[in-house]
Amino acid sequence: MRHTLPRTYHHLVVKPLLTALAVAVGSFATLAQADGQAEAAAELNRLLSKAETLSADFSQMTRSANGTNLQETKGEVTLQRPGKFVWHTAPPLEQVLVSDGEQIWLYDPDLMQVTVQQMDPRLTHTPALLLSGDVSTLAENFEIYLEDSGSVMDFTLTPKASDTMFEELRLSFWDGRINDMQLNDPIGQRTNILFSNVQINPEIDADMFTFDIPDGVDVISE
Repeated sequence: MRHTLPRTYHHLVVKPLLTALAVAVGSFATLAQADGQAEAAAELNRLLSKAETLSADFSQMTRSANGTNLQETKGEVTLQRPGKFVWHTAPPLEQVLVSDGEQIWLYDPDLMQVTVQQMDPRLTHTPALLLSGDVSTLAENFEIYLEDSGSVMDFTLTPKASDTMFEELRLSFWDGRINDMQLNDPIGQRTNILFSNVQINPEIDADMFTFDIPDGVDVISE
């Protein structure tokens, strides 16, 4: 004789079981996502940390939210951990950005002006620190996702804080070397920096990370 469960039994027992199963599946998915982000953070930390010093050429393009090309520049970059860097953008839009790990100098030769300010140590506020700073706190500052296609590794970083200068940042590595960086800011602008002639751990003169202010320029302290 076939027995049919009352509808009330289905409602009181089967439905809670399905709800519990859904919660469990969601919990497993959350744990798997957390594990994936932890692994991505560890791999990114490994790739960045192996470069105590770095030098490269770069080309940079910034586009508006509707795709209009706003600016194209080229230059050279030199980095040294912890927190020291020189970004020299070539003419006709020449600028020199120098950090000694504590202060940042921004020199604009066309304006004959130097802006001096204390460096913000937060990785979410100074993207250059992702390449030259302390990367041990990556997982604390970002949600990190990795797409690994073998020779190319793409990391997508989303800041956990709201008061950041970018909404999303992508770092791409080719055969273990930084290849490009892409930043999307809160107003929809996208800046892509392509690196070339990348040298890992070259010998660097420490004096280059101290900026000597030229005579006759205006100095603005912030």
